[in-house]
Amino acid sequence: MNSKPVSPDVELWGGIECTVNRVGDRYFDQLESNGHASRIEDLDRFAALGIETIRYPILWERTAPNGLERADWSWADRRLTYLDDLGIRPIVGLVHHGSGPRDTSLIDPAFPEKLAAYAGAVAQRYPWVSDYTPVNEPLTTARFSALYGHWYPHTRDALMFAKALIHQCRGTVLAMQAIKQINPHAQLVQTEDLGKIFSTPLLAYQAQFENERRWLSFDLLCGRVNSSHPLWNYLRYLGIEADELLWFQDHPCPPDIVGINRYACSDRFLDERIDRYPPHARGGNGKHQYADVEAVWVRAEGIYDCDTLLKEVWERYQLPIAITEAHLGCTREEQLRWLKEIWQAGRSVRRAGVDLRAVTVWSLLGSYDWNSLVTRADGFYEPGAFDVRSSLPRSTAIASMVKALAAGREYYHPLLDLPGWWQRSPRLLYPPVSYSTALDGSIDTDPKALDPSPQMKHLESSNGYSSTPPLPIVGATGTLGRSFARLCEVRGIPYRLLSRQEMDITDSTSVERMLTELQPWAVVNAAGYVRVDDAEREPHLCHRINAEGATILAKACAERGIAMVNFSSDLVFDGKRADPYTESHEVAPLNVYGQSKAIAERQVLRVHPHSLVIRTSAFFSPWDDYNFLTIALRTLARGQEFMAASDTIVSPTYVPDLVNATLDLLIDGESGLWHLANAGAIAWADLAREVAALAGFDPTDIHARPGKELNWIAPRPVYSALTSERGVLLPTLEAAIDRYLNELRLEARGKREIFLL
Repeated sequence: MNSKPVSPDVELWGGIECTVNRVGDRYFDQLESNGHASRIEDLDRFAALGIETIRYPILWERTAPNGLERADWSWADRRLTYLDDLGIRPIVGLVHHGSGPRDTSLIDPAFPEKLAAYAGAVAQRYPWVSDYTPVNEPLTTARFSALYGHWYPHTRDALMFAKALIHQCRGTVLAMQAIKQINPHAQLVQTEDLGKIFSTPLLAYQAQFENERRWLSFDLLCGRVNSSHPLWNYLRYLGIEADELLWFQDHPCPPDIVGINRYACSDRFLDERIDRYPPHARGGNGKHQYADVEAVWVRAEGIYDCDTLLKEVWERYQLPIAITEAHLGCTREEQLRWLKEIWQAGRSVRRAGVDLRAVTVWSLLGSYDWNSLVTRADGFYEPGAFDVRSSLPRSTAIASMVKALAAGREYYHPLLDLPGWWQRSPRLLYPPVSYSTALDGSIDTDPKALDPSPQMKHLESSNGYSSTPPLPIVGATGTLGRSFARLCEVRGIPYRLLSRQEMDITDSTSVERMLTELQPWAVVNAAGYVRVDDAEREPHLCHRINAEGATILAKACAERGIAMVNFSSDLVFDGKRADPYTESHEVAPLNVYGQSKAIAERQVLRVHPHSLVIRTSAFFSPWDDYNFLTIALRTLARGQEFMAASDTIVSPTYVPDLVNATLDLLIDGESGLWHLANAGAIAWADLAREVAALAGFDPTDIHARPGKELNWIAPRPVYSALTSERGVLLPTLEAAIDRYLNELRLEARGKREIFLL
């Protein structure tokens, strides 16, 4: 056991998602995707957070893809030197879900020696580096690469899985031997995902096997695998020679720190009632067919308690522990809640006597395409402490939380103390299952008999948060206001959807009264005069609501220090450009509605400089019967033709994307002017034709007409596409349309309508 003195509290480490995995002949490189490969100044950003230790990649595939003799050390030289100058201790990773350069693979018998040669070269070049992770998550990587076939070498064979695991672990031992020849004090920080497996009683034997298997990488390194090990006979049956296993007993390399990578979806549930689950979740073991799904979606008790898992690790190995990854790809408040839960678990077990050294914020720069297990390059991005979709990485609320924790302070946000999605009832996507306390191990599948956790009971709706101030949403009857309410419900954000009778933003007394009553942390102004043509006949009413009302609300929020978001429009522009407008382009509205929005932008930011003003465009939503696309599809469904403008170019905006991005920005504390629209520019008629074809209608029933033939009263810009110089946060238009149609079909089924069924 490591005799290093225990520090008084848990450290906060950082980490960069740095996977370089191979699919076929293609390498997927997270450092290229997130931009860190060419952005050394990120290290200053990490240092500014107060982080003094970071998991940092000096990866084999990147440094020596064509052999050690042709290795390029320039990237590593600059960054490791800079980290040293900044006083940040690197934990150097050599292979991160990879399989090495092209001349090797995880099932290559020479893989261990080749990795050791690279490790020795790294240590020779950087003898001052003291902490290493030669191979990240060897068990997980072996499963994904050799048992499930997701990554190279794409085998689906239990023997190949065992060989891949053994080669990685042997490579780790040999790598540390090579490193310690140069730096005898070097330490092994070995990481693994120890997700817990649950099952029905019938499949208890399979769950027991997999729960034993999850320890195998650590057991091999600690020299525990011999004839008395629970998996000895299994490994021998697969064809692994006894000498291969006993080699680890003769060459033990116990981690100096056992690194646990903790994810909300790591725990699994096995169920033989496969009809309850989608086809992709179904499989078997040759004895039984069963579904293998994330436990969080089906297990009434939720995921495995992190405190219990950490104590389990401590009791098994009695070695220092660190949580080496703690990331949640979700909305911002959920990311904050997850980090808080992991941080508190670490501190809790430390107080209970567990030598828990650190919690690692992963990933500082977010991650790409893990929704497809990095088997495709779709550009699906999950932010971290920084959002790299801006021209320079933008600090998120996670960065603020990290700064506070690293400085030994508590971090506060009104949404932080509420249960995360993994603790709330809506997470149960399948019929819930709960073990009873009966000695026979029976299970109960009657939802009425289940006893959800207290956190789950706490939120069945937003009204369950009596002690948390709600987010007032002004505009109860509009598409945007109702969408905010709907998604706040999904995200576990307490809200209050306000009608004009409850709060009239054009009446300062009404505004003052409601803000005093609710004491909110922020306000969403989704109210507004939206009838563009009618505004030409009612300019005073349009200006009163859109400009004067927004200003009254902004002033009241500013006086109370309350964050606020107000919405503007692409119609503040005159359409004389031929490429998308950014936030800094000059406004020149052509109609009354656009004028009211332009005035509102100036006045809101003048009276409340810290408010958030969002320009957006051309809504479409599956939850609104009156937006352009839904009207078009309903018209076609009735067998009628639909007319749309052929010469007006816009950036259509999928309302769920807009709302989620706005809430994230609001929680991040962002302010000023932002453009939020789905990436793309298209004419109204072309948009209608594209969506009609995807929905199964004849696109020739869409008749394109010049805007002047559509009886518009208010002049419109012929080009008002939007982009952003602050960060393109919404997905592509194509991706949004696909999700719109899928959601529309679900909505139609729920309403028992024939539309789009």
